[in-house]
Amino acid sequence: MPPTPSEAPFPRRLLLLGHPVSHSLSPRFQNAALEAAGLATRYAALDVIPSELAGVVATVRENEIAGNVTVPHKTTFFAYCDHLTPIAQRAGAVNTFWMDADQRLVGDNTDVEGFDELVRHVLGFVPNGAHMALFGTGGAAAAVCTATERWQGGASVSLWGRSVEKTHALAARYRHVTPAGSILAALENASIVVNATSVGMGLGGEAVPIDVEAIPDGAAVLDLVYRHPTTPFVRTAKNRGLRAADGLVMLIEQGALAFERWFGFPPDRDLMRRAVATLTPTQHVSA
Repeated sequence: MPPTPSEAPFPRRLLLLGHPVSHSLSPRFQNAALEAAGLATRYAALDVIPSELAGVVATVRENEIAGNVTVPHKTTFFAYCDHLTPIAQRAGAVNTFWMDADQRLVGDNTDVEGFDELVRHVLGFVPNGAHMALFGTGGAAAAVCTATERWQGGASVSLWGRSVEKTHALAARYRHVTPAGSILAALENASIVVNATSVGMGLGGEAVPIDVEAIPDGAAVLDLVYRHPTTPFVRTAKNRGLRAADGLVMLIEQGALAFERWFGFPPDRDLMRRAVATLTPTQHVSA
């Protein structure tokens, strides 16, 4: 079991570390939950370019800061932690961190359970075995591989990424993951299709990670990116009659689980959802 935040003082400050983070929804729903819980701690997004991450980690340690990590730092932040929870260790990526009572920087990964919640939202259950086409090789893709590894009845994952080297490196860490030689090969017989890349996140863009027409009939489409009112990938998938959802459910769940790690009690999830229910068309985020 991971060290619990109840063993250490509540964090004085919460930060989201990423690049870019200017449109992140995490401060919106986390601050709503903090205020409702009567906590003085506040949550802010900090844009950190990769070359500055080491210095920011030093500041985190000195000031007992907790928070989250997003693109592109999830795998890099992993190496800076003094202690990793088993799930973060397995994923090789960190999205949640805090300082424990022994002044250790603890890294956790709540994306794994957050992905399971997204699957339940779309399918109604976590499948008893499934064949998945997964696109992406970063921290989000690693969380998906870790989540599916734990599914009852097993799962098989065909992985495709732009970098052959990164695709093979990630697949080699999981017995149920196989690198695909092409996008079409990854999609063959897939019952679930997951976009774990950042394609579709950019404002004003209509890019999709793959051709929706190539997705097998009846497959569910999960886009870990979120954009209001939805991502181009989800919109085109739904127009084709496929079940599809973006990453908002995953975003809220991983954030709620992070809140529990920091404070030792759950936030009001319904309040978190309501906090992002009145988005403008320019607000978006990736899980």
